[in-house]
Amino acid sequence: MGEMKKNGVSLEGERVILVPYMEEHVPKYHQWMKDPALLQATGSEPLTLDQEYQMQQSWTQDPKKQTFIVLDKELVEGKFIHGNSGVEAMVGDVNLYMNDLDDSLLAEIEIMIAEFKSRGKGLGKESVLMMMAFAVKNLGIHTFRVKIGDSNEGSLSLFKKLGFEETSYSEIFKEVTLELKVTKSKHEELLDVFGRIVTYD
Repeated sequence: MGEMKKNGVSLEGERVILVPYMEEHVPKYHQWMKDPALLQATGSEPLTLDQEYQMQQSWTQDPKKQTFIVLDKELVEGKFIHGNSGVEAMVGDVNLYMNDLDDSLLAEIEIMIAEFKSRGKGLGKESVLMMMAFAVKNLGIHTFRVKIGDSNEGSLSLFKKLGFEETSYSEIFKEVTLELKVTKSKHEELLDVFGRIVTYD
């Protein structure tokens, strides 16, 4: 456990489809990352388009990262076919990092709904739940962690609703760390979520 299998799996929920981050997604992703507010919210540095392509490659190959592009099902043209990039329906991404040296089953999670018109529709919440369900089912994750800027009230509220609790605050980075322990009941709840997801691989 603990190593991510790099097979291009797609997950379909009620409102979103999570697809692997593909080369076709990079130009639109690069456009998003020109927005200073998104750079700040995600703690990212602006990259050139070439660097963004390199980043996409490294993310796809890194066994300690899992990343999905979030598609808004309402924007998908025609029936979703696995292997399709769904660029027209791209609204954000959800990521999982397993970089904790002391605990290989602790994963940090990140969500970004970049398209303004797709915010407030519950897409972020569903994407996070689907990613957590995927991580519990496939990777045996037992603790999820999230780091959020203290001014990002939308994200803080989302993760608290999902049961995350504040564990620390960084004055320097003005950042709140929240964690969720996967208890037996939470484990069952997430497996139940996974059972309702359509998986394509």
